[in-house]
Amino acid sequence: MAGGEWEITDLPVLPGLYMNFKAAALAAVTTGDRGTVVLPYKAHWGKVGGFTDLYRETDILNTFGALEDSNGSTFYKTLRMCVLGGAKKILGYRLATSKAAEATLTLKSAADKDIVKLTAKYKGERGNGFKITIAPSLTATGYYTMKLYEDTTLLKTYSFQTWAELINVVNTANTYVLAAKVAADTDVTGKDFKSITSTPLTGGDSGIEGIAAKDYIEMLNVLETESFNYLSLDGVTDPAIQTSIASWVINMRKNGKKIVCIMGGTAADDVADDAVDKAVARSAGFNHEGIVNVGTGVILDGVSYSSAEVAPFVAGLIAGQKLSESTTYASTSFDDVTRRWRGGRSSEQEAAVKGGVFLFIYDGKIVKPLIGINTLITLRQSQNNAFKKIRSIRTMDAIDSDMQATAEANYIGKINNTQEGKLALVGACKQYMEVCAQGGIIEPGTYDVVLNPTYHGASATIKAEPNQVFLKWNAQITDVIEQIFSDFICE
Repeated sequence: MAGGEWEITDLPVLPGLYMNFKAAALAAVTTGDRGTVVLPYKAHWGKVGGFTDLYRETDILNTFGALEDSNGSTFYKTLRMCVLGGAKKILGYRLATSKAAEATLTLKSAADKDIVKLTAKYKGERGNGFKITIAPSLTATGYYTMKLYEDTTLLKTYSFQTWAELINVVNTANTYVLAAKVAADTDVTGKDFKSITSTPLTGGDSGIEGIAAKDYIEMLNVLETESFNYLSLDGVTDPAIQTSIASWVINMRKNGKKIVCIMGGTAADDVADDAVDKAVARSAGFNHEGIVNVGTGVILDGVSYSSAEVAPFVAGLIAGQKLSESTTYASTSFDDVTRRWRGGRSSEQEAAVKGGVFLFIYDGKIVKPLIGINTLITLRQSQNNAFKKIRSIRTMDAIDSDMQATAEANYIGKINNTQEGKLALVGACKQYMEVCAQGGIIEPGTYDVVLNPTYHGASATIKAEPNQVFLKWNAQITDVIEQIFSDFICE
């Protein structure tokens, strides 16, 4: 790759820049891992107020110790839906109020003196299911064993001789519980353990009751510094929360953070006689290319899910696709929809398309999205109908993000703003667009990148500052075939 077009400026960063642009384009075109999805959830275990990386359904079991929701939790249905959609990476964010607390148990000496406090690794009700048995070892003289059970399942066995060793082996394992002296001056050199059998930890609270809009807003504050592409919710349909989320997403997009949020409605709205009007009204309230509104619930394995609960699936579906793919008519594993919107001309399905509603339909064989659209209904200045399509927005966002990252890493503050430097930048951008065209996400022969003549050249009407470069891009973003019109001539 050395030489050639990169000898223009004779700067050592240029060959790397070429590779950076082309590598970014190849990643955007040929892989499906561009999409990272953020999902908030309520759970009885796991990190609170921070992010947990999840990639597959087995990660859900390993992280939360369960594959079902209970007592107000939403982690399983939310994360599982996103995994089923095809997301390659999920950043899970556990919501909890200040009432969340770890379960604990104080271990005593034979003289009934408090020595060591066991604390569940995470806050939540799950810790209340942990039980401890301490007894002399049956195989090693002078040793004790501590067995940790969850209900009747043995999770871990620890072997030790002194209180200090107990603390060390528990904290070294760093899995389900942690151990510490009850006080700074507590003597842990002894070995006078009080035997106990199936004694539970107590006091664990998941902090689910009372979660409100402010908890979701706090998550948004944390998200401002995270790198991700898609955001969905854990079945939440509170209009105030959805409005706050949408406003935040729109503001982030204005400030260069290209993210898309997918939300939905209640189970009751999904099956109401006026479900169409409700879904269309919800989309009209958002009316933005950065927001996708799911209008139908689905049925999977005999369980009904609202459109809000299936929104994480749509987020995973979008995130897991290549830029050259579309959500339109993408096959799913769902058995049916909770309400079948009527098709045909002037139908409910047509109202959905015109009203910016992402709709699932059942065609008699499979459940599939009708068309991959966002909630943009009324076009703003400089927009066209391409902005209404999820695929088009993904392409625009990918190009914007790739160019921004590469410019920051290789151009800004690193290359002289001479004519040669400007032309090198233009050449690198064209190389990037060429690879995008080869990948089928922009139409070959329709793209160009030039110095904006308004600011550069003999006919410039506005003089650019010495540290500024203004580029003008042109490209036709491709789409998939969604409508086929034909004439059949009978002779």
